[in-house]
Amino acid sequence: MNQDPLPKYRFLVTLDPGDAYLPPAQALLLPLVASGAFQEVAGLGAQLEVTSYPEGGRNDSVHQLPLRHSWNRITLKRGVARDPGLWAWYQAGLADSLGARRDGAVIVLGPDGVPGAAWAFHGGLAAKWTGPDLHAEQNAIAIESLEIAHEGLTKVLQDTAAGLSPRPNRGR
Repeated sequence: MNQDPLPKYRFLVTLDPGDAYLPPAQALLLPLVASGAFQEVAGLGAQLEVTSYPEGGRNDSVHQLPLRHSWNRITLKRGVARDPGLWAWYQAGLADSLGARRDGAVIVLGPDGVPGAAWAFHGGLAAKWTGPDLHAEQNAIAIESLEIAHEGLTKVLQDTAAGLSPRPNRGR
C-alpha cells in the first residue's frame, strides 16, 4: 500500500441524483445531476466549540468542556457552465422550506487515478451561490461558486475509498 501523500489537484465531487428529504413528487422536479467539473473544493472541516470552566479552589488549570460540534460549509468552484444544474439546486432550496437536500462525496484520487481518500457529506443544502467577477481587461474564465451547508461528514475508510468508482456525469 502506497503511503505517499495524495496530490490535491486530482479529485471528484459527486452529488446524489435524488433528494431523499423531499416528498417524491417534489424530488422529481430537481435536476438529476449537478454536472460539471470543479476546479476547487474548500471547507472540508469541522470544529468543536469548547467552554472554559474554572473549578473553585483549583488554581493550576481550567477545565475545557465541549459544548457543540459544527461543520464547515463546503465550497465548490467551477467555470460558469450553460448547464443549469447548480443554479437549479440553489433555487429549489429557495422555493421549499424543507430545502433541496442532497448527499454527496469528495473523492481524492492518487497519481494512478485510483481513489485514495473520500469524505461523504450528508443532508447538503445549496446555501450560497456566487456569480462570476467580470473584467473586460482580463482574459480569464468566469468562475461561479456554491457553498453547501451540510449536517455532517463521514471519512470513508482507505479500504472503502479504493472500492469507489467514479460514475459518469456525476460532477468532478
